[in-house]
Amino acid sequence: MNLLQDQPHNFEAEQALLGSILMANTAHQRVAEFLRPEHFADPLHGKLYDAVGKLIDRGQVVSPVTLKTYAEQDADLKAVGGGAYLAKMASSSVHVLDAAKMGEIIRDLAMRRQIIAMAMDAISAARSGDLVDTAAAQVERLERGLYGLAETGVASGFQSTADMLKATITAAEAAHSRQGALTGVSTGLVALDGLLGGLHRSDLVILAGRPAMGKTALATNIAFTAARAHRAEEGRTVDGAVVGFFSLEMSAEQVMTRIVAEQVGVSSERVRRGQLTAPEMDRLITVAADLEHMPLFVDPTPALSVSALRARARRLKRQRGLDMLVVDYLQLCESTRRDGRVQEVSEVSRGLKALAKELDVPVLALSQLSRDVEKREDKRPRLSDLRDSGSIEQDADVVMFVYREEYYLAQGSEAEKARLGDAAGKAEVAIAKNRHGPTGTAHLRFDGPTTKFSDDPAAGKPGAPRYSFGDAA
Repeated sequence: MNLLQDQPHNFEAEQALLGSILMANTAHQRVAEFLRPEHFADPLHGKLYDAVGKLIDRGQVVSPVTLKTYAEQDADLKAVGGGAYLAKMASSSVHVLDAAKMGEIIRDLAMRRQIIAMAMDAISAARSGDLVDTAAAQVERLERGLYGLAETGVASGFQSTADMLKATITAAEAAHSRQGALTGVSTGLVALDGLLGGLHRSDLVILAGRPAMGKTALATNIAFTAARAHRAEEGRTVDGAVVGFFSLEMSAEQVMTRIVAEQVGVSSERVRRGQLTAPEMDRLITVAADLEHMPLFVDPTPALSVSALRARARRLKRQRGLDMLVVDYLQLCESTRRDGRVQEVSEVSRGLKALAKELDVPVLALSQLSRDVEKREDKRPRLSDLRDSGSIEQDADVVMFVYREEYYLAQGSEAEKARLGDAAGKAEVAIAKNRHGPTGTAHLRFDGPTTKFSDDPAAGKPGAPRYSFGDAA
């Protein structure tokens, strides 16, 4: 058979499966979804599996008798006995109910052979000394290959109405049991969840704003809240999430300092300068111990490409699980395009949307806005303000803008500064695009020193709605 005998294989399992299909064609249905001809270690078995599958798909009955002519004409099959070999396989068949088990064994061994091949290729490439094929490129290629291998056999393609309804009812029942309408990862903000229903799997969510509006603070708040719901000692709760945070602008220490300072109730600046009182320092140590096992993972590597993001996110999902990704921020991602900033950003936004679908998690990506905002009297952002690319709006499932009038009033005329009291501590998150629901504006509170967003305690009272529907632009 001209095979490498030291490679993982099980010829008997292959013969047993093929024999089962020959004896009961319904056995093919049990393996057709995940088993491919190339999974067979014996090329002849793979060739026969392919031929038999095509005949069954055409509605023909396949058996050692009906395949007699094929066995006499095929040189490879004839070389091992022709019809007699088919009869031998039929005699070694397993029950049709065990066919799937045989198929899984065959596929598992095929994956093992692929792992060996990848490892050998990686060793060869690493030893080549090729300066063009860098070590980083080799790592990305190996990561991509391993992730693709790990996803082999995952259900894909068309889904029946029955399967889709089952998933929908399951999600609805889970939401109902939580006495809420959330079907995605909670943002931790009642007003925002009221508009979005949480952050949904496979969605690209864009959070945009001008500098000093607090978009990084809001993203950090959301990431922390999602991860904080997880309890290692109790297992993952309904709302718990494993969060990956790509911080292309701040260091990992800066991200964690913000989170800890927010929980202690002091400014991160005071933490960095060592200006905490003794009681505050005690609280900080207590908070740090409480958060030690929180499943929030920060990658502070600057200027990452989307392919590098993908490789690292795949690894996190494989090793720890993954429920949500944050990218701070989109314009800092490196692009392979060199034909203009618009095309570069378009490539990044498309890549992040593809990543959300591939990993089946929400991707919260921060984005800058153009300076045109500052030129208008009403400085509330619009979709047209998204910087560098119209494709951001096109690729995103949700686009939301963070806006704080207080910031602009503080820099304005004396008349504007006189209105600071009404705007103090108030923030808006405007949902300008929402594929899954309404647009509108969530009305929040923002504490500048601790960079913390929270629901407005006055929400729900006359004149202070928690959120409002309608045009958010």
